[in-house]
Amino acid sequence: MDIGALLKSFIYIISSSLLYPVLFLLVVLTGWILIYSGSFFAEWLERIRLKKYPPEKLPQIIRKGDNPGVFSHRVNSYIKDLRRLMNNEDQSTEAEIENFLQEKTLNLWKSLDRSRMVIRIGPSLGLIGTLIPMGTGLAALGQGDMTKLSSDLVIAFTTTVVGLAVGITAYFFYTIKRRWVEEDIKNIELATEILAGKSLEEKDK
Repeated sequence: MDIGALLKSFIYIISSSLLYPVLFLLVVLTGWILIYSGSFFAEWLERIRLKKYPPEKLPQIIRKGDNPGVFSHRVNSYIKDLRRLMNNEDQSTEAEIENFLQEKTLNLWKSLDRSRMVIRIGPSLGLIGTLIPMGTGLAALGQGDMTKLSSDLVIAFTTTVVGLAVGITAYFFYTIKRRWVEEDIKNIELATEILAGKSLEEKDK
């Protein structure tokens, strides 16, 4: 038995069997991008409608609690939950507040994980979807089957285009979303320092 030929056949079978899963995953990623773009533009519309204030006025706005049109829905939700936590005398310790802040911050960063993975996975799937048909296309060329070669080349180039388009779109969304997350984290930390510090001082008195 020729071990080399057996290994080549085994690798060829594995490679060929990956084509349709790769095409399916590219379709799934394309659908995810379309759905994600809807939520992205909804948040973009929300943010362009926010009132702009100088940074030095933000602490005063947070103390007054008049912040519906100043911060994003994530920050407003956090401030609401933080006030509820501080009103609970059994839990509003410094450690509890710090843990609450870190948990919220971690969740905000985790919200970027999917788009960050798609940036890498999309082009990688496009490359795999290109190389697999190229192999079968070259085999068809050796046999003089130009029809098979043409269909394989179409699949190869279209998967490349789709994979790159998915990766580029995901990178665009990730870059803007990361800036929004950094801004929200800054405002969350500011609100925590102002509200929690004031609450702890009142308890010490």
